Amino acid sequence: MSSAAIMTGPAGKRIALPVRVEPKVFFANERTFLSWLHFTVILGGLGVALLNFGDRVGRVSAGLFTLIAMGTMIYALITYHWRAAAIRRRGSGPYDDRFGPTMLCFFLLMSVIINFFLRINSP
Repeated sequence: MSSAAIMTGPAGKRIALPVRVEPKVFFANERTFLSWLHFTVILGGLGVALLNFGDRVGRVSAGLFTLIAMGTMIYALITYHWRAAAIRRRGSGPYDDRFGPTMLCFFLLMSVIINFFLRINSP
């Protein structure tokens, strides 16, 4: 399906009409980006708290949480720019994100498991 509406003219000719993009689409993209950044700030705050008030295992976990937060910030920025460019081009592609939340949950689970095993094995 094209990004422009198609009408048939005389003798079967196709006429492409531009599709208007609502401003709420741009704002939804920005709102999603800010939501991702809000989560990364919370995750980074958790990492800083572990760094300041934790022991050796806490510092390792702080490093993991901080790396995950920075990676998520970069991913959110790349996704935001990709969606903004697609919206400007009036692309009809899917804008849903199946990769980001899945990988974020996976990395958070791995960091919690690493923290758990380090806590059990520490003297």
